[in-house]
Amino acid sequence: MPAPSADFKRALRQLTDKEKEDLLLKAVRRDAELYDLVRYEILPDVDLRTVQDEHAERIAELLQKANGRVMSRALARALGKAAKEVARAKRITKDKRLEVELNMYVLRLVLDEYQSYFDGYFHLFYVATVRFVLRTAKLIPKLHEDLWLEYQDEFNDVLRTLRAHDKHRQLRYPLPTELELPA
Repeated sequence: MPAPSADFKRALRQLTDKEKEDLLLKAVRRDAELYDLVRYEILPDVDLRTVQDEHAERIAELLQKANGRVMSRALARALGKAAKEVARAKRITKDKRLEVELNMYVLRLVLDEYQSYFDGYFHLFYVATVRFVLRTAKLIPKLHEDLWLEYQDEFNDVLRTLRAHDKHRQLRYPLPTELELPA
C-alpha cells in the first residue's frame, strides 16, 4: 500500500465530519480486518482480552469443523488457518504476547483433542504441528525475559509429547528436546 501523499492528506482534512464518518464506514464494511482494527482502537470495551477470546473461539471452531476423507489432512489445513487467525490477531493488536498466548492455546487444543491423529498413516498433521511448535519456539525468546519462565514448562511438555511419537525421527529438521532461551 502506498504512503498517503500530501494532496491526499490535505483533501482528507478538508472533509466534513459527516463525510469522514461515511468514508470510514464504507471502508470497514469492505474489510473485516480493518473493522476489527478500528473497533479495537476506538471502542473502550474491546480490549486485548476481548480480542484474544474472540480469536480463540474462532480457532477452536476451525479445528472442530475440520472434516474430509483424510482427517489428518483436514486438521493440517485447519491448523494453517488457525495460524493465519493468530497472525490476524497480532496485526490488529501489535502484541507479541497475544501471539504467543494464542499459539499456546492452539497447541493445547491440538494435544488435548486431536493427538490421536498423529498416529495415522499420513504424517501431514504431525508435521504441521511440529512446524507450528517451531514457529512458537522462535516467538517466546522475543518476549520479555520474565515471561520466558511462564511458557517454558508448558512448551517443554509439548515438545516431550511430540518427541514421544516415532515420527519425529523422520523429520527433515531436528525437533529440540526443550525450549532454547538466550543466556
